Amino acid sequence: MTLFVVIGPPAGGKSTWVNDRAAPGDIVIDYDRIARALTALSADAHGHKRPLASVAFRAREAAIGEALRHVATHDVYIIHSVPKPAQMEKYRKAGAEVVVVDPGREVAEERCRAERPANYMDGVKRWYASGLKPRPARIQSTEQPTSTAATGRPSSRQW
Repeated sequence: MTLFVVIGPPAGGKSTWVNDRAAPGDIVIDYDRIARALTALSADAHGHKRPLASVAFRAREAAIGEALRHVATHDVYIIHSVPKPAQMEKYRKAGAEVVVVDPGREVAEERCRAERPANYMDGVKRWYASGLKPRPARIQSTEQPTSTAATGRPSSRQW
């Protein structure tokens, strides 16, 4: 089975990439999904504030730790926009395939303006300033999907 660590800027298409590939029974760890699960159904999908953000972050960390124990028997997808070097090393030691989903700065900024709270633009700036470049042997090619016919699952974004 495979551990996929999906990185990229906010509004870059990470969740869409995972949603287009993950199958029922696969483990998907997505901070935004976790935060939404911990609050009212009518809550915004992004821009979580404290204390919800703190609770969701800790739940995500616990989920990552547990999921890494199941990589031998299940595909695991972890969306982690800008992991710190120590976390990247932990993922690499677990045999992760690092997937970079990056539509380019202009597209990410345009999507942020249209779909995210204003402070997400800070995340876009952080992503492009981070210089995060996984080892080439671990990067999986990520072409933007043109349809979901192969998976039969709907895409959350129109490319």
